[in-house]
Amino acid sequence: MLTLDLSKPQIWLLDSLNSTLFKVGGENISVLWIVKAITIFLVVGLLIKIFKGLLKNRILLKLGISEGNRELIATLTSFSIGALIYTIILQSMGLNLASLAVVAGGLGVGIGFGIQDLTKNLTSGFLILIERKLKVGDLIQFNSTMGYINEISIRSTVIHTFRGSELIVPNTYLTNNLIENWNYQNCQGRIDLPVQVTYDNDPLLVTEVLLNSAFMETLVLRTPPPKVILSGFRDNALNFELLVWVERIDQALTIKSSLNFIIEYNLRQRNIKMPVLPRYDSSANGSFVSETTDVQQEVLEKSLSNPPTLKDLLLQVSYFQDFNDLQLRHLIERGILRHFNSGEVLFRQGEYAAVFCIILSGAIEAIYENQKISRKLITFKTGEYFGELPLLLDIPYPTTMLAAIETTLFLIDKEGFQYLLQNYPKLAEDVAQEFAKRQDVLEEYKKMLQEMGLIDEQNLKSPIDWIRDSLSKIFSP
Repeated sequence: MLTLDLSKPQIWLLDSLNSTLFKVGGENISVLWIVKAITIFLVVGLLIKIFKGLLKNRILLKLGISEGNRELIATLTSFSIGALIYTIILQSMGLNLASLAVVAGGLGVGIGFGIQDLTKNLTSGFLILIERKLKVGDLIQFNSTMGYINEISIRSTVIHTFRGSELIVPNTYLTNNLIENWNYQNCQGRIDLPVQVTYDNDPLLVTEVLLNSAFMETLVLRTPPPKVILSGFRDNALNFELLVWVERIDQALTIKSSLNFIIEYNLRQRNIKMPVLPRYDSSANGSFVSETTDVQQEVLEKSLSNPPTLKDLLLQVSYFQDFNDLQLRHLIERGILRHFNSGEVLFRQGEYAAVFCIILSGAIEAIYENQKISRKLITFKTGEYFGELPLLLDIPYPTTMLAAIETTLFLIDKEGFQYLLQNYPKLAEDVAQEFAKRQDVLEEYKKMLQEMGLIDEQNLKSPIDWIRDSLSKIFSP
C-alpha cells in the first residue's frame, strides 16, 4: 500500500527559506532571517512610537513640562532608545557591526548620493530640536502659509494651517529658508491697513478718525499705540496707513475685517470721501468715465423696489432702534435669518432648541399639548421674542411653536445671546420684564421646571428677580 510522505515538501520549503543568500559580517543571510528581522523591526518600531506618545502626553505632561520641551525630550529619547534596541537586535541575530561598518563605509559614498535629501532632513530635524528656535505650538509664517507647529519629527515638521489642513514640510525647508516665528518671544504682531481719501479732505481730520477707529476695536493694543502714516500721493487720492498692534497675530484676518468696517463707518459719519476708481468705457474711444450710466440708474431704481434688508427689519424692533451700523453688524454676524410658512412648526413640545428667536415679521403661536387638550397659550407678534428660558436653563420647549402666518425670524445661538446680554444690559432687563408679563406661559414653565427639579415655589414668587439672577449667574464673566 502506497503512503504519501508530507514531510519531504515541508523539509524542502524549510531548507529553501534557510538557504544562504549572501553573507554580511560573517552571518549567513537567508529569506527566513530577513523575514524575522523585518518583523522584529516593525514590532520594535511600533512599541517605540507608543512609548514616545506615552512619554510626551502622559509622563512629561504630569511633570508640568511645556509642549515644546515635551516634543524635544520625547523625540530624542525615543530615537536614542530605538537606535540602542536595533543595535542589540542586530548583534543578537549574529551580525558583527564592527565588520559591517567596514562594508557600510565602502557603500557609504554611493548610498549617500541616493539618500542625501533624507540625510539632510534628518540632520535638519536634529538641529531644529536642539536649537529650539522652532517649537511645537509656535505660530510661524513662510511664503504665504501661516499656521501652528503641531509636531517636529526627525524627517519633517507638521504644521496646522488656518484652513484646517495639516501641512507636512521637510525639515531642510525650515532650516534653509526665511521663517517668521511669531511665538519666538511672544505672539504680538502689527497689522497695516491702507486707506485712501480724496484730496479735498483734511489730513488731520483723517488722522483723527483713523486713530479713533483703532481705539474702538477692543483687540487693538494701547501699547505700543496705533499710528497713522501719510505714505504717499496718487493722482486722485492721499494714501494713509493705519498701523496697529495686536496681542494675537493669528487673529489678524478677523481684526483687520472689523477695523475696515469701523473705518468705513467713521469716514462716512465725518463725510470723508474715498476715491472712486474711474470706469473704462470702450465705447467712448477708450476714455475713463465716472458718471452714472443709464444702466446703473436702472439697477439703482430696481434696488429701491426690493424688499427691506435685514438691517431695515432689525431697526424696526424697539430694542435695536438705537443701534448704529457697527452695532448692527455685530448683531447680524451672530444670527441667521429664517422664513417659515403659515402652519409650519418651529419646535415641537419637548424638543431642545438653544436659540433666542426675534420675530421680524409675522406671528408665532405657543401651543400647549397633552393627551386631552391642545390649547394656545400666547401669540408672539412682530418685534417680540421667545426662547430665552429654554436657552438659559437648557430645558426643552414646554409648548409647540408654530407660525400663525408667514413669518420671518432672526435666530441667535447661546454665544450670540451671551454677547447681547453682556454688551447691552437694557436688553437683559427687558428679557426679565417681558417674561414676567407672560403669566400663562410662566405657569407652564413652572410645572415643567418643578418636575425637573430646576426651580422651587419660592423662586417663582418674584419671577423678575429670579430671571435676573439666572442671567447674571449664567453669563457672568
